[in-house]
Amino acid sequence: MPSDMFMWFIVFWSVFLTVIMFIGGYFMFRKFLKRFPKEDGKSILDWQDYYLEKTIHLWPQEKKDLLEELVEPVPELFRDTAREKIAGKIGELALEENANLINEDLLIRGYIIATPKRDHKFLRKKLKEKEIDVAPYEHLFT
Repeated sequence: MPSDMFMWFIVFWSVFLTVIMFIGGYFMFRKFLKRFPKEDGKSILDWQDYYLEKTIHLWPQEKKDLLEELVEPVPELFRDTAREKIAGKIGELALEENANLINEDLLIRGYIIATPKRDHKFLRKKLKEKEIDVAPYEHLFT
């Protein structure tokens, strides 16, 4: 009887540790997976870096500061990655629209598009604090 319980204990822990390692490995290598080239030969991160590089000169200091305020709710460990992803999406929109400067409208639209829906409530709260009307962006929140 005790040896049967011990064997089940070993099986349970083997399965448990294997599952945990797979989950941890997935999150650990997510950025690595984003480096794989897509059909066009560039990866998601290559495009993100391209948009950042092409639009870095379009960012006035006050918009950089606003972006920094908007990413404050993101845990510090992930903040740099989130900032780069969001700025890349904003840069993509700016290039598509041939913008001469990153303005508040571009920044907010890019932020909404680049972030997961679960983070939109924090954005709404922050925009309300800054007294920025979210009505023009409601269609992006859905």
